[in-house]
Amino acid sequence: MKIINLKLSNLKLSNLKLSNLNQNNQKQHNLKKGNLYNIFSKIFNLHIAKTLIFCLLFIIIPKTWAAKLAIVIDDFGYRQHNEEQIIALSPNITIAVLPHAPNAVKMANLAHNHGNDILIHLPMAPISRQPLEVNTLFPWMSEDQIDKIISEAVERVPYAVGVNNHMGSLMTADLTAMSYVMKALSRYDLFFLDSKTVGGTKAKQAAEMYHIPLVTRDVFLDNLQIESEINHQFDLAINLARKKGYAIAIGHPHSATIQTLKKRLANLPDDIELIKVQQLIQPKVEQ
Repeated sequence: MKIINLKLSNLKLSNLKLSNLNQNNQKQHNLKKGNLYNIFSKIFNLHIAKTLIFCLLFIIIPKTWAAKLAIVIDDFGYRQHNEEQIIALSPNITIAVLPHAPNAVKMANLAHNHGNDILIHLPMAPISRQPLEVNTLFPWMSEDQIDKIISEAVERVPYAVGVNNHMGSLMTADLTAMSYVMKALSRYDLFFLDSKTVGGTKAKQAAEMYHIPLVTRDVFLDNLQIESEINHQFDLAINLARKKGYAIAIGHPHSATIQTLKKRLANLPDDIELIKVQQLIQPKVEQ
């Protein structure tokens, strides 16, 4: 009888061990399943995170890395109908207003209200004989004369953030005269865009004397008022922007220019961003 009881006890003990073993195996199996689930979950979440990051970079990076194209349209104040069409194209087009044009104030206000930046399109003497604007600057003018003309121009063109030269192949080649210009501009928070109507321009040298921020025109869009030629110049501006990171193109409110810009700006390449000229200006360093 004792032997039978002993065998039964041993059998119960064996069943208990077997039960414990099965439970341990089940726990290990569940643990492995849990570990695998956690691993796959982490991988899946990591994949989603990477995908989201990639999508965000795809959206953000093109604008960050895009080449910058700045377009300035000169001679505002005479052709209201054409000028209104230019303004309507984009607030990122910079508008240059002739101080003594009959619609100077009106067009400056209209452009400003649309979000466009305004430049004073300051008349300067050319080498060739051409019809001249009122108060055109000449190299032989005194410092006081130049200062007075610039002060009046600032008053006549509201909301101006900068100045560029209208014509000026004679004036901008004279260092003394341009130093008077920059000295007068130093009283205002304005930058200077050199339209570069002559190869020997002294605008940059004079601007450095008075710490005036300066940028230079790269391309004239419409020396020839033919759409095919304006398209060629627009392509040149885009290629320059891709090469050096930015380009500044200057045009005028001609009908051919307007029609070309309508088409080209509506289909601007993804790697080109239209910006205001002022966005290319480095902050002025106080001396």
